[in-house]
Amino acid sequence: MVADLPNQEDLERLARRLEESTDMQLLVNNAGFGTKGLFWETDYSRQLEMHKLHVIATLRLTRAALPGMVKRNLGAVINVSSVAAFFRSRGNVSYCATKGWTNDFTEALYLELKAARSAVKMQALCPGFTYTEFHDTMGVSRNSIARSMWMPAEFVVEESLRGLERGKLYVIPGWRYKLLIAIGSRLPIRLRLALQTRSPHTRDRT
Repeated sequence: MVADLPNQEDLERLARRLEESTDMQLLVNNAGFGTKGLFWETDYSRQLEMHKLHVIATLRLTRAALPGMVKRNLGAVINVSSVAAFFRSRGNVSYCATKGWTNDFTEALYLELKAARSAVKMQALCPGFTYTEFHDTMGVSRNSIARSMWMPAEFVVEESLRGLERGKLYVIPGWRYKLLIAIGSRLPIRLRLALQTRSPHTRDRT
């Protein structure tokens, strides 16, 4: 089923289909994009579209899918977030903010389902740089990022499904990114801001 998710009519059409499903077991909220440029210089309509896609579409489709899953006590929702959810960077304001929301939303639902003793699983998948068309669409060169930081999409998917089997809330593929988040999330704000100033996300974006 083809749908332009920032479009309200398309989103509702897909949501109704999910609500009517009697055997849905897995929802992956994967649609997303990035932009280049400083927030106040970037086209507002494009920023708004990102929030509609990353936040509103994820909210609506998850709400459409969960009631049936909870009733059947079977299923899972994977919300594709990002390492960027744990940090902020120039030229990446809305992306980091919406992915931060994705993590908060997913974690809160995880707690609700656990309290309800439901077998339905929630996962926030937080990959780093991944070989997809994402950066090509943005017009951002991969050459500014060390090759060792890039991961095949297949590896990310395998890590996600392995984590789902184990009931992991946060799945961060790749040991480099696990280490980065483990250290970065514990830094004092002054040091974290200094780290974010040097973020590779800022290259070719501002």
